[in-house]
Amino acid sequence: MPVIRVGLAQLNMTVGDIDGNVARMLEALDEAEAAGADVILFPELSVTGYPPEDLLLKPGFVADNIKALNKVVRRTRSCTAIIGFAEKGLYNSACIARDGKRIGVYRKRHLPNTAVFDEQRYFKAGRGGHRLWDIAGLQCGVSVCEDAWFPEDGPIARQGALGAELILNINASPFYAGRWREREAVVRARALEAGAPVVYVNQVGGQDELVFEGGSMVMSATGELLARLPQFTEELVFVDLDVAGSVTPPTMAPVPDLDDEVYTALVTGVRDYVRKNGFSDVVVALSGGIDSSIVACIAVDALGPEHVHGISMPSRYSSDGSRDDARALAERLGIDFRTIAIEPAHAAFVEMLAPSFGERPPNVTDENLQSRIRGMVNMAFTNEKGWLTLTTGNKSEMAVGYFTLYGDSAGAYGVIKDVFKTEVWRLSRYVNARAGREIIPEDVITKPPSAELRPDQKDEDSLPPYEILDPILEAYVERDQTRDEVVAAGHDPAIVDRIVRLVDLAEHKRRQSPPGTRVSPKAFGKDRRMPITNGYRV
Repeated sequence: MPVIRVGLAQLNMTVGDIDGNVARMLEALDEAEAAGADVILFPELSVTGYPPEDLLLKPGFVADNIKALNKVVRRTRSCTAIIGFAEKGLYNSACIARDGKRIGVYRKRHLPNTAVFDEQRYFKAGRGGHRLWDIAGLQCGVSVCEDAWFPEDGPIARQGALGAELILNINASPFYAGRWREREAVVRARALEAGAPVVYVNQVGGQDELVFEGGSMVMSATGELLARLPQFTEELVFVDLDVAGSVTPPTMAPVPDLDDEVYTALVTGVRDYVRKNGFSDVVVALSGGIDSSIVACIAVDALGPEHVHGISMPSRYSSDGSRDDARALAERLGIDFRTIAIEPAHAAFVEMLAPSFGERPPNVTDENLQSRIRGMVNMAFTNEKGWLTLTTGNKSEMAVGYFTLYGDSAGAYGVIKDVFKTEVWRLSRYVNARAGREIIPEDVITKPPSAELRPDQKDEDSLPPYEILDPILEAYVERDQTRDEVVAAGHDPAIVDRIVRLVDLAEHKRRQSPPGTRVSPKAFGKDRRMPITNGYRV
């Protein structure tokens, strides 16, 4: 049976950095030629980066991407290159190039327009009959990302019916926890339908709130997984594929467990957001609580301890234990640590506002003042030092509005904004277990969570226990269940009514929060676009 040498270029592209993306591809193409590869696959829209969004509405951007594509095309020799680009028109296309020339173009047929995708806003769908391309003596079908998700009468099945001996599919498929299982099942189904092996190449890296984990693969015509690339790392791998059903050399990266997968995705999101936007250092408000602790750990793994700065900002209500926990965490992580007490500013604000507010006991206004003072301190370091501020709010808090606008929400990137509180606890245990020692102090993990904005405050003073809250939020927010469906699952009706109301009322606050890494099937961002002014109530 024929053997073809295939290059899987699982690359980390940057949206808009056309020159940088092309430089990466040219380097990989040269390696492919040197390795004697017959074909190399680059990710979907690899010239522009994915998703380019409204850059596609700029004619100059599209023209520049085509000029850059031609540069790659001219560099090809005997190795066929499959290159993702934005075709004038507009089409989300794959260029098939060899010997310095285009030998064909495939236009993506199915344009996703759900969840984080807006492709129908920009692109036209490819139409017309299907065709195959001769690569190293094999009849090959080419397709782009979403095309692989359509069974039976979809593009890959049709290419199989034309006699395809190999299917080449290029992707920019975003991550969420466990997504690899769905992809593997889909690719297996398409290989069986086409009766041909499928080479699936996915991009890697962070882009705003999205993370792409790679996980590129080769599937045999009989549905056997022949090769799998690692998640979250750039890889250029060459394999000899016997279309009868084998790959040489063996390339089978292990799949991480759920906590490892989610944690690594968060690290990737922070690293690329910071570096791709031209920053080197970040600042984190270390309260001694579990949220800021896990954010600091993620930042250190993303950027290195020398680039992470922790600031403890105690108030009159901060416990000695929380201050000690913040310092202990910073010492264990080896990061810069500073203490800036906010009591002078807090007292000044209280005195300044007293003539207008009168004599009264401290209330939520007083609590929010403390949070906003801390936000101002963080942003002062951003202005003075050029350090990017990472916010520490989790998904549970974001959902019900349990955060302060222009306070703890002030910053550039919400590291755990798509991580429920119960998952934060689990990830904290994971960090310590992975290190084989206590990085996050045990007291931080076990003590009742508190914002410490008033005496003896606990989160449970305002919210149900997170073990009760998070399943309700997961059903209502991520799965879009109705109030009655959530109650029917066994949740207390009064609690459900209260939480649904809080979620609905907090939309204006969430809309003003920074972007953050998406790790679930539905995050607060592009996934969930609820109106702020909204009179609908159940």
